[in-house]
Amino acid sequence: MSLSLASVLREAALRRPGHPAVVQHGQETTYQDLWRRARRYAAALTGTGIRPDDRVAVLIGNDVVFPAVYFGALAAGAVVVPVNGLLKAEEIAYILRDADCAALICAGSLLGEGRPAAEAAGTRLLTVDAGELPGALALDSLADATEPAPTAVPREPADLALVLYTSGTTGRPKGAMLTQLNVTMNVQLGMESPFAFGPDDVLLGCLPLFHTFGQICGMATCFRAGATMVLMDRFEAGEALRTMTAYDCTVLMGVPSMYIALLDAAAKDPCRPPLDRAYSGGSALPVAVLERFEEVYGCRIYEGYGLTETSSSVAYNQRAWPTRPGTVGRPLWGTEVEIARSDVEDRIELLPADEVGEIVVRGPSVMAGYLGRPEATAAALVDGWFRSGDLGVKDKDGCLSVVDRKKDMVLRNGYNVYPREVEDVLMRHPAIAEVAVIGMPHDRYGEEVCAVVRTAAGVRPGPALGAEIVAWSRDRLAAYKYPRRVEFVDGFPLGPSGKILKRELTARLSG
Repeated sequence: MSLSLASVLREAALRRPGHPAVVQHGQETTYQDLWRRARRYAAALTGTGIRPDDRVAVLIGNDVVFPAVYFGALAAGAVVVPVNGLLKAEEIAYILRDADCAALICAGSLLGEGRPAAEAAGTRLLTVDAGELPGALALDSLADATEPAPTAVPREPADLALVLYTSGTTGRPKGAMLTQLNVTMNVQLGMESPFAFGPDDVLLGCLPLFHTFGQICGMATCFRAGATMVLMDRFEAGEALRTMTAYDCTVLMGVPSMYIALLDAAAKDPCRPPLDRAYSGGSALPVAVLERFEEVYGCRIYEGYGLTETSSSVAYNQRAWPTRPGTVGRPLWGTEVEIARSDVEDRIELLPADEVGEIVVRGPSVMAGYLGRPEATAAALVDGWFRSGDLGVKDKDGCLSVVDRKKDMVLRNGYNVYPREVEDVLMRHPAIAEVAVIGMPHDRYGEEVCAVVRTAAGVRPGPALGAEIVAWSRDRLAAYKYPRRVEFVDGFPLGPSGKILKRELTARLSG
C-alpha cells in the first residue's frame, strides 16, 4: 500500500490548480505553481544525492518557500526534520547530529546560525534565497535548472515522514518519529472535524511553520481542503488584525498569548475580520480570554489539546458537540484518550471518570517512537498507550480537561495545586492582563504558590497591587491554593509554540 504525506499538496493541485494556496505580502501562489515548485525541489534534491529515507533538515521561516521545500523533500521520499528558526548554531548542530541529517536546507536569512551549525555537524548545506555562496549549494538555482519530478516517490504507511523535535524544556530535545500514516491521518481527521476546513476558507498563517501546530493543524490541513493560507512572517497583533480584515480570513489558529494580544489590539483598532471560528492550543486558554474574545470579535474559540508525539491534535471542542469552555473537548475520531494513574510508571492503570491522573493516548497518530532513544520510547509507549506527561480528568460525558503538566504541579504543604486552575481565577481580576502560576521553594511548606503577573494597560504594578491580588484570590480559592506571593513582569519567556516557560521564570525569580 502506498501512502505519502506529499499527496496532501499533490491532490489539492489536481483538484484546484488555479486556486491560491498561499498569499504572502499580497503575492498569490496557486496550488499548481506550489506543487510544480515542490516537484522541482524534489528533482533537485534527488540530483544532489538525497535518497528515500534520508533525513533532511529544513531551517526556513514563515515564507512560501517553506511548503515548497517541505513537500518537495517529502516528494523525493526524504524524511523532513523541521528546525526552529530561533535556535542558535550549537542547538541546530545538535539536531543535525542527533537526526544524522544528510543535508540542511537553510534560508539565506538564517545562515548566520545555520551555516556554522552545518559546519560543526559535518552536514551538507543547501541554501534557498541566498544566492551563490562558497561551500554551499543553491538549491533554488538547481531547482530552476531541473525538470520537475513527475510525481512523489511512493512510500509505505509505516515509513517515516517527519522527525519533529520536542521543545526540550526538561532536557535535550528528542526527535519524535512520525510516519506517513500518523501525519496523513491527523491531517485528514483534523480537516473533517474539529477544524471543518472547506475549500473557500481563508486561514491566517501566523503560527511558526516549523512547529506542529502551524505546520500540521494549519498548513497541511488547510492544503488538504484546498483552502488558502495567508502567511505572516511573524505574529504581531495589530498587523494580524489588519491582515485578517484585508483578506477576509475565516479561520484563525493561535496560542493563548496571541489571543490576549489580539484583545489588546482590538481596543486600539476598530477593524473586525469576518472570522467564522478560531482554535487555540499549545497551552491552557483562560476561560475569561475565551469569553472576551467571543464578545469582541463575534467569533467562538474552540480550545483543544495535542502533542508533538501524537502528530498534533488529540482532542478538541468542535461544532459537532456543545462547547465546554475550560475543557479541550472530546477525542478526534479513532483516537482513544484515557486517564491513568500517574504514580505507576511501568504499566497503565486506567482511572474512572472524574479522577485526576496522567493523560494517555492511543490511535493512528501516535508516534513510532523517539529517534535513537529506545529507553525513552519504552518509558513513553507503555501497554500500547502514549504517556503524555500531562495531568487531566475526563468527565462522564467524555470531555477532557487538562489540569497541568505533571512537572508544573505545585506541592504546597502536602496539597496538590494545579496552576491552570489558579490562573483561570486570577485572569478575572481586572488589573491582570496575563499570569503564570509557579511553585517557589519554601522552607516550611516545600513550595509556595507564586503568581507572576503582567498588568493590564494603565495599571501600575507594585506592592499595594500585589497585596490586593492576594486578598482578592483568598476570597475565591481554597486556603492552600491562593498565591501568597505576587511578582510583576513586563513580559514572559516564551517557547517556540508561544507557551510560557515556567521553569525559566522560576529560575529567574529564584536567582
